[in-house]
Amino acid sequence: MCRLFIGADARLWRTRLKSVRMRGYSTSVRLENFYWRVLEDIARRDGMNVPQLLAKLHEELIEAHGEIDNFSSFLRVCCGRYLTLQLAGDVPRDLARPIRDLDAEGILRRESARIAEGDQSARRPRAAAEPARAAAS
Repeated sequence: MCRLFIGADARLWRTRLKSVRMRGYSTSVRLENFYWRVLEDIARRDGMNVPQLLAKLHEELIEAHGEIDNFSSFLRVCCGRYLTLQLAGDVPRDLARPIRDLDAEGILRRESARIAEGDQSARRPRAAAEPARAAAS
């Protein structure tokens, strides 16, 4: 199992520091190359470069939640969610489809339902979960 992960290109987990201008101030964000690549895909979908995407995310995050404790962690979660939402079929894999054109509210509702469903199945006793899995097969 571990070979699949350990055998990956080591450049993916090397970190890179990028300077970005947010709210009139220049700052730096350090992420692994893997995340920079995902952010490039996200930005490209909406005709932006990565610094523009980061500035937009930062601005909207502050508007919605106030101050940000760890913007790098937020960006990593954004990347993970983006990839998860693609696997779920909520975000098309076609990079020509802009994120801004997607039904964000519908996607968030479906994601929330999947999370709640996962929480419910995790709470079910194992014996009750087995027949449900067998019936689904």
